[in-house]
Amino acid sequence: MADQKIVSGWIFIGFFCGLFGVLYASAGDADPLYRTCVKQCEKSGCIGESCFKQCSFSSDGTSAGSPWYMQEPLYLRWKQLNCRSDCRYHCMLEREKEREKLGHGPVKYHGKWPFKRVFIFQEPVSVVFSAFNLAMQFYGWLSFMILVYYKLPLRPQNRKTYYEFTVLWTMYGVFSMNSWFWSAVFHSRDVDLTEKLDYSSAVALVGYALIVAIIRTFNVRDEAVKVIIAAPLAAFVTTHILYLNLYQFDYGLNMKVCVTMGVAQLLLWAVWAGVTKHPSRFKLWAVVLFGGLAMLLEIYDFPPFWGYVDAHALWHATTIPLTYLWWSFIKDDAKFSTFSRQGEANDGMKVD
Repeated sequence: MADQKIVSGWIFIGFFCGLFGVLYASAGDADPLYRTCVKQCEKSGCIGESCFKQCSFSSDGTSAGSPWYMQEPLYLRWKQLNCRSDCRYHCMLEREKEREKLGHGPVKYHGKWPFKRVFIFQEPVSVVFSAFNLAMQFYGWLSFMILVYYKLPLRPQNRKTYYEFTVLWTMYGVFSMNSWFWSAVFHSRDVDLTEKLDYSSAVALVGYALIVAIIRTFNVRDEAVKVIIAAPLAAFVTTHILYLNLYQFDYGLNMKVCVTMGVAQLLLWAVWAGVTKHPSRFKLWAVVLFGGLAMLLEIYDFPPFWGYVDAHALWHATTIPLTYLWWSFIKDDAKFSTFSRQGEANDGMKVD
């Protein structure tokens, strides 16, 4: 039974890391014909007879035919990013047409399958599911706040909650919503800036979730001890994010960091669920089990159906009900701890 729990835990790493796409593979962008197409497009602004206005630059690098306020460096940089994005997209479509004629299947470009755009959205289905996850996180966070501050009893002396982990879960909700927001943005428009924001917010969430896991599973109530636990982990995560953004965006290193922190917190929750008498421990095991099954979509990756729905998009869909169940466990934990602490307080008053 213990071995089965550990195996389930390893599979369920995806609940913390898989949604952030740290395990992408790449093949199509190594194709010399594709790379040549992108280079020529960025220089000329055209692929065959199709030309893109985002790629209209003069010889000195300024935007051709634009007013002065559109010739500022920040605007030009964003326009160049859009030019590169459009060139990659249309060169990818051309190469995939050629591969299809030769009887070859689709390959990944820059770590992503060849998707068909819908307006400005590069991965429309993933964007929709990311938005739903964001909404579910907001619903869970808001219902948690209403529960602890308006439905459950507060301490009569200072009107604070009996639940010692209120602030931790409140900030967890903020980190989660931030991460899903940038996930939606990244899947909408994949450029260097949105990629860094997506990965950085994901690492911040995984690191903070590890802090929460340690504090909650060990039932740390002393504020000084919480700081002692959180400070080194927060420093490590911050340093890692700065390294990725300012020195080298190392996908392999980021994957190792994410998986290590994910394994640690998963094992903490798994062991705690196995030894605790918590009335909602079965919800926690349900999240582990179904999260592990959903992770099979990440392991057995496949190209997008009709150019829109791939395994990663479907995985995003599975996290929506899991998020609801996870926040349900958190709210149950708040209720259980509140009434336990309130009972202890009342017993202390009787003794006095």
